[in-house]
Amino acid sequence: MPGETDLARMLATLDVVQRPGRFAFVTGEWPTLAADAAATIHEDEGPTYVVTTEQADAAGAPVDFEAAWLTLTVHSALEAVGLTAAFSAVLGEAGIPCNVLAGYHHDHLLVPADRADEAVSVLRSLAG
Repeated sequence: MPGETDLARMLATLDVVQRPGRFAFVTGEWPTLAADAAATIHEDEGPTYVVTTEQADAAGAPVDFEAAWLTLTVHSALEAVGLTAAFSAVLGEAGIPCNVLAGYHHDHLLVPADRADEAVSVLRSLAG
């Protein structure tokens, strides 16, 4: 099913859900984390894994940033224009850092765990 491309419709139907747990970015070779990572990004410098902080702690991996994982429930098309700019702008205005992962169906935002509720509120304001 193709996603939405109309920015006004995307924003009107935008909602946010928070995945349970806290997440960390772990870089380097961590074989025990590779198999169970929620996301893996391959960069020239080596792999980056997004894992729960519990997984990182159990593996002995450093946790520099504890994140909440937020998912925008709108199904935006991969060629959609403006959604990333819209949510980046409101989060930026609120001073909330955001790291974005895009899947086929949804955009996923990793924000500071201690600011998750504020981020959800700010993002939902886009639909209003």
